[in-house]
Amino acid sequence: MKVTKYFEEAKGKSLISFEVLPPLKGGSMQSIFDVLDPLMEFKPPFIDVTYHREEYVYQKSGNGYYEKASIRKRPGTVGICAALMHRYGVDAVPHLICGGFTKEDTENALIDLNFLDICNVLAIRGDARKFDGRFLPEEGGHSYALDLVRQIVEMNEGRYLDSNIENGARTNFCIGIAGYPEKHFEAPNFQSDLKYTKNKIDAGADYIVTQMFFDNKNYFDYVDACREKGIDVPIVPGLKPLTKMYQLKSLPRMFYVNMPEALVKEIEKVKKPEHAKEVGIEWCITQSLELKEYGVPCLHYYTMGDVDTIKRIAKAVF
Repeated sequence: MKVTKYFEEAKGKSLISFEVLPPLKGGSMQSIFDVLDPLMEFKPPFIDVTYHREEYVYQKSGNGYYEKASIRKRPGTVGICAALMHRYGVDAVPHLICGGFTKEDTENALIDLNFLDICNVLAIRGDARKFDGRFLPEEGGHSYALDLVRQIVEMNEGRYLDSNIENGARTNFCIGIAGYPEKHFEAPNFQSDLKYTKNKIDAGADYIVTQMFFDNKNYFDYVDACREKGIDVPIVPGLKPLTKMYQLKSLPRMFYVNMPEALVKEIEKVKKPEHAKEVGIEWCITQSLELKEYGVPCLHYYTMGDVDTIKRIAKAVF
């Protein structure tokens, strides 16, 4: 079932969903099951599966020199989604990215997803490769998430890349996109970022999942700004608990988010590193309860493999 249909049927009740990382190449599905098995008691209607673009590594060749090679460290998103639907009877939401994929790669992935009866996708541009400095699209691929949304919509209308295909099978994808309560770091300002988001909604995207944030006021202001801009789709808050002291600096650096002064002061008070996790969990619980009271369509937790932390939060909220 489509993600937006779940929101409609909930009739104002806040749902819960989780996001998982594919295992590193050479790993097994058991690592995913170990995270999700204890969380299924909360009855998430859908689970997101992230995707990461290829990376460059330097491998030693036979002549003693190092050669640049491209590898995908976390493959298998489509297979993982199928396995989750089979094991848990929930819908899976694979992330589709622009980086590292041609338009034909994307079309073929969408065809596979459609054959597997996976009808939800999250369309994002994705990050730049390490050491590239800026996002570089694949030759023959998309530069922006807007173009990716348009391709998915075209397939929903039965239009494929090959113009010789007539009366192509229509897919039925529900399309999610990313939103940034504190603006995307590459956008020149907040209003520009809203304009880009509006363009994706106008192109056919159905709902928004936000980047993590630690101050609910940022989310509330973001929702208000979206509504003023004419963006009327469901906006799902994405949440990640702070669990380590060093994350006070690493999370703002990696994800371009601000830490509220009250949270910073509480973390700085702790005497032992493990106490920082308790502060972070309590902060996330408070955030979640306030958002639930506000009536958000869903609380979406970035698990990052930390099942015990997410379970504690979910138990306190649901």
